[in-house]
Amino acid sequence: SFRLELPPSLRRRGIHDVFHASLLRVHEPNDDRLFPGRLDTQVFDLEDKENEWAISKLITHHGSGVQALFEAKWKSGNRTWVPYLSVSHLEALKLYLEANGV
Repeated sequence: SFRLELPPSLRRRGIHDVFHASLLRVHEPNDDRLFPGRLDTQVFDLEDKENEWAISKLITHHGSGVQALFEAKWKSGNRTWVPYLSVSHLEALKLYLEANGV
């Protein structure tokens, strides 16, 4: 997996910054003559109305501090490991820490 540096507009939309290597391709800039107006700021359908890609709760963790990894259960039902910096701002982390007496 690779962590990408996403533009602020995508981070605000909740786009996760870690991708499996099989999903990555070499960047090819948009050809404005063929596809005019293809800017990430013009994509409006990224909103997750059902909040499917939100973290439901944190299950467990390994490590400590900013190096910690948390097993997250997503509202879609999937479970993945996410780094502390990806969940540090979430209510789910606060609830997890309270439940564990931290």
